[in-house]
Amino acid sequence: PANRTVTVVGSGGRFPIDDRNPGTIDIYVATAGTAARFLAAFLCLGRGTYRLHGSARMHERPQAPLTQALRSLGYRIDSANDRLPALIHGSEARPGHIRVSVNESSQFASALLLASRNGRWEVEVEGDDDEETPYVEMTRRLVETFPHAGGDFQVEPDASSGSYFIAARALGHDVEVKHWPQSGMQVDGEFPWFLPLPAELSRTRDLGDSIMTAIVLAPFAAHPVRFTNLGRLRVQECERVLALRTELTKCGARVEEDGDALIVYPSALHGAEIETYNDHRMAMCFAVVGMAVPAITLLEPSCVRKTFPNFFEKLAAPLPVGLGMRMLGPAGEFLGADDLSAD
Repeated sequence: PANRTVTVVGSGGRFPIDDRNPGTIDIYVATAGTAARFLAAFLCLGRGTYRLHGSARMHERPQAPLTQALRSLGYRIDSANDRLPALIHGSEARPGHIRVSVNESSQFASALLLASRNGRWEVEVEGDDDEETPYVEMTRRLVETFPHAGGDFQVEPDASSGSYFIAARALGHDVEVKHWPQSGMQVDGEFPWFLPLPAELSRTRDLGDSIMTAIVLAPFAAHPVRFTNLGRLRVQECERVLALRTELTKCGARVEEDGDALIVYPSALHGAEIETYNDHRMAMCFAVVGMAVPAITLLEPSCVRKTFPNFFEKLAAPLPVGLGMRMLGPAGEFLGADDLSAD
């Protein structure tokens, strides 16, 4: 039921100081948008100066609505363009009312909601974006149910990551995914109920990140599938709409791009060298393709370390703990589960 236990030891709101660097504390988030947004709000409650930065792609991703919301409470955040890199000058709690829009990302609202208890912020979420609302509501429910005075908290399994194994089952592998989340908090918890794929799926109405898993399954469907409202995918770890179209086309799929929609047609796929764009979900999605198509080669597969560092170990591990898949290295050598950790 669980593969690890995490024990968090509270520090009473006291932020650690780096004795080796009493000035600015450097925090690198690589490509992790979630860390970049959640830490930005959290660090405002400290008593130091923090340089928050990441990869080149992370420096392109939106951050302005969160930065502007925090500044409205009087926090000082230095940034040339309201994106990362940024210098955050922590000044502890500053009680007040704060507004933030979810039109660009739910993570801005979630960051503020997670820190609002200690910051004594009253958070007003603006915008009626159906695509983002489920994540905001999930944050509210987690804040309400978390044992703030200490105790045990069961972390729900991640439905987005589980979608790759549901997809394996859809491709004919004998897979049972145990402990599938049933709370209704995760929008991607609906993924199994969209298989076989319908004629149309929307990222606004139907699925979150797992819509990418559905897109790579679409060439195996019995009919064309139209995927709509994909605009948010363009500003994530990579330009995911373009990336999905490009890499599926390499494999022989017929894919049409129509604004923020992709139409994927039933196609006979073949092996190809797949660019992962340093995007964990691109790597895992095309590993799914490789479950049904020989000779799918993934470039830089270790990018899965962001959310699922033992993903390829799970694929290679023998039944019943894995899928028993055969994977080869760049020289054609057989890779066992022990060779495949991205940690």
